[in-house]
Amino acid sequence: MSVLIVGSIALDDIKTQLAEHKNLLGGSASYGAVSASNFSPVNLVGIVGDDFPAEHIGLFKSRRIDLAGLQSVPGKTFRWSGEYMWDMNTRETRSVALNVFEHFTPKLPPGYESTPLVLLANIAPDLQHHVLDQVRQPRFTIADTMDLWINIARESLDRLVARVDMLILNDSEARQFTGETSLVKAGKKIRAMGPRYVAVKKGEHGCLLFGPEAEFFSCPAFPLEDIHDPTGAGDTFAGGLAGYLAANSKGDISFDILKKAVVHGSVLASFNVEAFSLERLKTVDSAQIDERYRLFQSISHFEKI
Repeated sequence: MSVLIVGSIALDDIKTQLAEHKNLLGGSASYGAVSASNFSPVNLVGIVGDDFPAEHIGLFKSRRIDLAGLQSVPGKTFRWSGEYMWDMNTRETRSVALNVFEHFTPKLPPGYESTPLVLLANIAPDLQHHVLDQVRQPRFTIADTMDLWINIARESLDRLVARVDMLILNDSEARQFTGETSLVKAGKKIRAMGPRYVAVKKGEHGCLLFGPEAEFFSCPAFPLEDIHDPTGAGDTFAGGLAGYLAANSKGDISFDILKKAVVHGSVLASFNVEAFSLERLKTVDSAQIDERYRLFQSISHFEKI
């Protein structure tokens, strides 16, 4: 199966306490699409300005990513600038310039509406609704979200959660969304809002997966000695998860296949943070993914996953 991925495509300026880089490829759809393409073809929907570098278009084309849904319009591409503190978990946004993304309306080209698996990467809930209104009976739909939409678009987000099969959000967002301090209670409460599955990302501490009939899986993060840039790690996780499902699920998507997808998403995220932007993801191949997956199984005692 292919994956339909709709989200932001950006140019980022990123500073850590050790290095700073400008004009990097970024955006939720960029990370998600390149990650998913390790497992399955991707139909990408997004928008860029006429300043978007040709080398990034070349990267997408080289990775089984179809660009019929990529809008290129006059103006400047969405730009984001941020700085990470020493712990690499604390981040300060320096500037945001929506530019052409401000008026982005996702339009699915012919054929995209029948893509079996849909990943609504982190964009406004109203835009995610707009995409769901265009797709035709997808087998599985995944939505990612963030604290901003919980704050300013709660009603739309509530309706969205009831329409998707899986919601992905991080631990602080899960607590904010539900008012629960316990992530277990938060995960169960979100499931009661509609989605069959909920994945709560915990950064360097892994991910919690909630399913029907009290099904639960706790996945640690792959241990890394060096983290250069955590930007896009969550989007890479979501893309890897979606791509793995598209390539390996048959019939109904079960909790068992989702556990494997979560681990593979975590593996891709571990590669992503080893370099700035998507530089590490550019060099990842199936052999490296399989090797790290087996190592992850061994050190985490996931032999049956």
